[in-house]
Amino acid sequence: TYPGIVAGREVEDITLTFKDGKVVKATAVKGDELLQQTLKIKGADRIGEAAIGTNYGITQFTKNMLFDEKMGGTIHVALGASYPESGGLNKSAVHWDIVKDMKKEGEIYADNKLFYKNGKFLVK
Repeated sequence: TYPGIVAGREVEDITLTFKDGKVVKATAVKGDELLQQTLKIKGADRIGEAAIGTNYGITQFTKNMLFDEKMGGTIHVALGASYPESGGLNKSAVHWDIVKDMKKEGEIYADNKLFYKNGKFLVK
């Protein structure tokens, strides 16, 4: 997986646990103190954005989130502020994109049906 980058610093191996839409537990192998501090900022404990990366032309992590969040075979969530122009309501001084590589062992389900596995959409 890829490091999260906030305030120009890397946070690695992030695990987030959510309950009722809020982060209730968070850990990081590297940068845990920064992770905890960031989550204390109002609204930063909620998802402001979530997406599946579909650009398979981007093949390596660049530390530029405008590219990395679109990398094929990944998903990303942004903690904090959402975009009001897309219907988002969460407000925060933070918008932190965190990218997860799904190519080796990742699955996404909707309505109890697997539709994405190991970085690829399943089409029937």
